[in-house]
Amino acid sequence: MKNYLYLTIGLLLMTLAPALSQSEGDATMIREIYDETLLRGEAYENLRSLCKDVGGRVSGSPEAAAAVEWGRQLMQQYGFDSVFLQPVMVPHWVRGKKEVGRIVDAKKLGSQELNITALGNAVGTGSDGVLANVVEVHTFKELADLGEERVKGKIVFFNRPMDQTQIQTGAAYGLAGNQRRGGPSEAAKYGAVGVIVRSLSTAFDDYPHTGSTVYSFNVPKIPAVAISTNDADLLSKTLKEEPDLSFYLETHCQMLDDVLSYNVVGEIKGSTFPDEYIVVGGHLDSWDLAEGAHDDGAGVVHSIEVLRTLKAMDYQPKRTIRAVLFMNEENGLAGAKKYAELAEENGENHLAAIESDAGGFAPRGFGLDVSDAAYEQIQQWKPLFETYDLHKFNKGGSGADISALKPQGVELIGLRPDSQRYFDMHHSALDVFEIVNRRELLLGASAMTSLVYLIDQHGLAEPSPASAGTGE
Repeated sequence: MKNYLYLTIGLLLMTLAPALSQSEGDATMIREIYDETLLRGEAYENLRSLCKDVGGRVSGSPEAAAAVEWGRQLMQQYGFDSVFLQPVMVPHWVRGKKEVGRIVDAKKLGSQELNITALGNAVGTGSDGVLANVVEVHTFKELADLGEERVKGKIVFFNRPMDQTQIQTGAAYGLAGNQRRGGPSEAAKYGAVGVIVRSLSTAFDDYPHTGSTVYSFNVPKIPAVAISTNDADLLSKTLKEEPDLSFYLETHCQMLDDVLSYNVVGEIKGSTFPDEYIVVGGHLDSWDLAEGAHDDGAGVVHSIEVLRTLKAMDYQPKRTIRAVLFMNEENGLAGAKKYAELAEENGENHLAAIESDAGGFAPRGFGLDVSDAAYEQIQQWKPLFETYDLHKFNKGGSGADISALKPQGVELIGLRPDSQRYFDMHHSALDVFEIVNRRELLLGASAMTSLVYLIDQHGLAEPSPASAGTGE
């Protein structure tokens, strides 16, 4: 009996030995990835260059064109196996002269300027401006209940704050976001002449936050601005005291003809499966109020750093590792759609795509928009990341740019940094290089590189036919 027990244990150890050895090898490689990035990583200095030498990069602008050349030259300097541009037509929205938002002749405040900024894609008022009474609502239902009789000829003020009780701030952003995206067209249905939207921010300050609005077909396009959270509270308080309050709004933004721009792509060719692609990406464009440091300069330099790190370590991938700097995420997703279109036309087999578009804060894990089979496999890797304080490996969203690859059955993954401060500066004048922490930025790049390594080495489990491409 004792000999049988020894034999059984021996056979079990022989079975487990290769797996244990493999796990140890992966752990050693991940440690080396972190060491290379934390000691010699160049993402922070690259971010400084993108922010300070190029600046804010609205799609279609000269700055966006400069960013394309910046990305192309940088990846060429790193000696990636291939660097190329993908032409894409993108929208060209311009802000024009500084906006004016003013309470007019209030009984207590008199006339007072408020902090506003035009929403992306919005039409302007021109030099005549718009002077009208203001009506405050929090939801589209409240707007509909007021109806045309109480909305026509007025400026609608959407004042729904982000839900401070949501621990995941991205969820709070999603719950409040429709008023910015669709609010102007909803208000226009009832005859409104303009829209003011409370900034989508968890902070209480004087900085307005821009972002895209999307006009509906067959509805008049009306001017739309965001107002800082402090001034939103002031406007709401004043309206309660003076329901017939007048507001003057002047903006000079306009949408010009589409222009030619580019996605920037760099890659390291695979040695065993060169026709299988693992993509890392972020978006090159940003809003113009600041430098787009967290949104999404961080994602851009994260993605480049993944390839730089692997190349610096003389790592030869099995599969082709590709960094994609997408153009036009903020107000159109034209670059994302073009990349997916070309991938399908060229018959490219994308195994996985990882996006960084949630800031350069300390990483906490990954959002997994993947099949059940891939999800279970990635969960098995979770212990390898515990040393590095990465613990969130949950099913959920990935990223706007890579989402266009979903219909092709690509496994989609999003880097998930700590989210608590992101929306304090998101789309505002605060999103500058100086607020990015070097170590946190490099930790994000290390996490992405480590996951890329594991996928490259081990592949991803194939989904069952019933769940293929569904993420379920």
